[in-house]
Amino acid sequence: MKERLYLFDTTLRDGQQTHGVQFSTEEKIRIAETLDSLGIDYIEGGWPGANPTDSAFFEARPETSATFTAFGMTKRAGRSAENDDVLAGVLNARTPAVCLVGKSHDFHVTEALGITLEENLENIAASFAHVVAQGREALYDAEHFFDGYKANPGYALACLRAAYDAGARWIVLCDTNGGTLPDEIGRIVREVIADGIPGDRLGIHCHDDTGNAVAGSLAAVDAGVRQVQGTLNGLGERCGNANLTTLIPTLILKEPYASRYQTGVTAEAVAGLTRASRMLDDILNRVPLRSAPYVGASAFTHKAGLHASAILKNPATYEHVRPSQVGNSRLIPMSNQAGQSNLRRRLAEAGLEVASGDPALGAILERIKENEAQGYTYDAAQASFELVARRELGTLPEFFEVKRYRVTVERRKNKRDRMVSLSEAVVVVKIGDEKHLSVSESIDAQGSDRGPVNALSKALMKDLGAYQQYIEDMKLVDFKVRITNGGTEAVTRVIIDTEDRAGNRWSTVGVSPNIVDASFEALLDAITWKLIRDGAPGIGALNRPVADLA
Repeated sequence: MKERLYLFDTTLRDGQQTHGVQFSTEEKIRIAETLDSLGIDYIEGGWPGANPTDSAFFEARPETSATFTAFGMTKRAGRSAENDDVLAGVLNARTPAVCLVGKSHDFHVTEALGITLEENLENIAASFAHVVAQGREALYDAEHFFDGYKANPGYALACLRAAYDAGARWIVLCDTNGGTLPDEIGRIVREVIADGIPGDRLGIHCHDDTGNAVAGSLAAVDAGVRQVQGTLNGLGERCGNANLTTLIPTLILKEPYASRYQTGVTAEAVAGLTRASRMLDDILNRVPLRSAPYVGASAFTHKAGLHASAILKNPATYEHVRPSQVGNSRLIPMSNQAGQSNLRRRLAEAGLEVASGDPALGAILERIKENEAQGYTYDAAQASFELVARRELGTLPEFFEVKRYRVTVERRKNKRDRMVSLSEAVVVVKIGDEKHLSVSESIDAQGSDRGPVNALSKALMKDLGAYQQYIEDMKLVDFKVRITNGGTEAVTRVIIDTEDRAGNRWSTVGVSPNIVDASFEALLDAITWKLIRDGAPGIGALNRPVADLA
């Protein structure tokens, strides 16, 4: 029989303590529903009464299979638990579980709280007795526990015992400063269990200030804890918390955890992990971390020729799990390091079957090397690579032709006598026998100029005639610029990441001495690739009027 391991998510509280992060009530609801669909056991919604957003969220929180948890603190000294208004606010959220943070480091008790060690123990015991008497599942976040244990083990253990004896279901050992290393965590957890608090009543809460939050959490599991706390994408104060997008697949797919433990997350749910991770980044308007374990865009990317050749024979040669198990995908980038085996594999993934030894393979590789010598890179721009290959193979459809474009940037005073900039773009495209002229400014909803590239993008995608239906859900999600040469011969490389409504993401590259021109080239590739991917009919391949394309 596998032992039950419980997953506790604190994204809606710890995640909101991340610098620059502030969730709306609607966003918290969306995140909570996503966490619930994964099979998380506990969702901590925040601190009721601490701020208007958290209070509104508890009023509107969705129904979940996960145990919803309100966060707060133990009662204050000098008053009873029944008469502590802060504690009452937490209980009034009417969640089935309540997590209270309390000091377990003597230094923090005397310096931060300014009370005696005995008063702190009484606050812990009385608070949890009150929560349990209200019929709630109680969790004690033993703040600064590991530092406290190293400084005064007897007192740190007394704090745990006060909550445990008062009926707390979970005693959560917190590495609040994130400085305790995995070996220390494992040793101290074993000593806590030996002192009388069983592992199936213990949880672990690690911060990532040494980059060891996941390793520390696993060390705690190895030592006996049965609840693991963390956040989606590792959000959290300072360096973040233990990353559940790394912990979950490790616990479910990797040995010895896969054989020893059962969680609420099924294999089918794990396959939605990458989408969940990117959903959160989309809410935060962040670019997903490409190197993130399991869910990053580069997690299953194989660039070296020898690696890619081995992957063709057996993916297990360079992959520790199958990409599909976590909802990710394998990528064989194309660059001047590529061999023909890489190339054929990448072409096959794009639906282009080319026989081994076909002269076109050599022509494609030569073209890639020539382009990269000019500043292009296809390592991070796979959609542009595919267009290069199709052009050499003679399979690139013709959709539209850009006849001309113009971009202007004007700086002037507005009616408030403040200097502002205004970007405007004009684009003329030819589709079949028809010409389309589009004009667009780059002003956002707040009245700010978003720049010439944004104006150009809006103008180009404003009217593509019969192709408009294919591109309406395109959205620019990242824009990277690099100068590849210095001085007066500087060449600008622009890589654009684009996404559509279905969550598909692709990258394209443009190179020019002019940043706007390089951006426009990358943008054209992005649109062309989308039209090919969605099966839009090419003008040159059809013998009927443009109006029939829709």
